[in-house]
Amino acid sequence: MKEDVRMEAYFRHFVVTGLERNLPLHLNTVGYHHHQEPISREEGFPCFHWLHTVQGSGIFTVNGRTEKLSANQGILLRPNVPHSYRAETPVWSVWFLTFGGSLASSITSALDLQHMRPIGWEEDAPLAGIHREFAEKCRFSFDLAGINGTLEVFTFLVRLRQFGRVNGQPSLSSWHERLTPVYHAIEKQFADPDLGLDKLAAVLSVSPQHLNALFRKNWGLSPYQYLLRFRIQKAKELLLSEPQRPVKEIARAVGFRETSHFIRMFRKMSGVTPTHFRRQYGQ
Repeated sequence: MKEDVRMEAYFRHFVVTGLERNLPLHLNTVGYHHHQEPISREEGFPCFHWLHTVQGSGIFTVNGRTEKLSANQGILLRPNVPHSYRAETPVWSVWFLTFGGSLASSITSALDLQHMRPIGWEEDAPLAGIHREFAEKCRFSFDLAGINGTLEVFTFLVRLRQFGRVNGQPSLSSWHERLTPVYHAIEKQFADPDLGLDKLAAVLSVSPQHLNALFRKNWGLSPYQYLLRFRIQKAKELLLSEPQRPVKEIARAVGFRETSHFIRMFRKMSGVTPTHFRRQYGQ
């Protein structure tokens, strides 16, 4: 942690032009403070505001709640939300980023990011070193304005979605790691028409209901829907790589007992029949 205390503080402010305000996201400010001074904003901040603890801890008050921000914890505030924060420890080092954009609210909602609640992450997660990453970009005058700022903000938000966790819940990346054995089972056994929810749940030694909940949380799909998409993708590969192979054989090769069911699912997910797909995209 001493490395971060000695790291040079920085602050960059970007003038947002009228044209840039139409970008889906734009970066307003980014910075790192060794010793954060007390802040009270009765009218909030005019754009989205992220702040996280690098070292020490701070006390954050928002919406009548008081939250503690320890190392590797941060909070995302919506625009114009009254709040205040102060150091709890003698040294409270923080990193912050503020952003706006024509789709800023829609993007944070689509990524299902929590607002006004502490978000934490593991010590080895990419978020833990982001203050150093931006220090280098600022040091070498990396262009963070305009569309470059859009990409930087979006990348940060995606990282927050991947590695952040609320109330001690595992991060999205942790859920994916836990589901890895199921992904492998689907890859190896997709041709088995008997592969279903019960068998996949047994891979993790969990109930079918629990596996269904895990998949819906991660993918917005049930395990069956995920398996079905995998089978259809494999069918597309076979249709193009083996142009003389009958559709009936391909259906069986990817786990369908009935050719009619295969054709119906293929059309539903691809918009065309297997034969039409092969004719349209084949050599």
